[in-house]
Amino acid sequence: MVMTDPIADLLTRMRNGISARAEKVDAPFSKAKESVLQIMKRRGFIDDYRVVGEGVQSSLRIYLRYDKENEKPAILGIERVSSPGRRIYVRSSDIKPVYGGYGMAVVSTSKGLLTDAECREQNLGGEVMCRIW
Repeated sequence: MVMTDPIADLLTRMRNGISARAEKVDAPFSKAKESVLQIMKRRGFIDDYRVVGEGVQSSLRIYLRYDKENEKPAILGIERVSSPGRRIYVRSSDIKPVYGGYGMAVVSTSKGLLTDAECREQNLGGEVMCRIW
C-alpha cells in the first residue's frame, strides 16, 4: 500500500498511542520523520526515539512521555497543518505562537526543520508541517 502522507501517518500513530496510554509506538523510518522527532525530543514532547532494524525493514520506535504524578501525556494535541494536497506557507512575521507559547509548530525552511520560535528568531519562513501542544 502506498502512503501519500508519511508525516500525517507518524502523527496519527503517536495520537493513537497516547489515547491508548502506550509506552512506545513504532512507525516506518524516513529522514523527515526522524527530523520531526529530533525537534519533539529537544522540546520535551517525547522521551526518546530509536531507529530499529536495517535497510528497508528499519522503523522508528518512539517512547512517549507522560507526567509521572498524574499520568497526563506531554502531548495534549497534535495536528497536521500542511498536506501534500494543500501546502501552507508562512512568512516569519506571520508565524503565531502555538497554545499561548506552550506548544510549537514545526516549519520546513531552507535551513531544515525548525520550530516556530527559531523561525521568528532567524527571520525565516517556510511550510508549516504540524502543530504540537
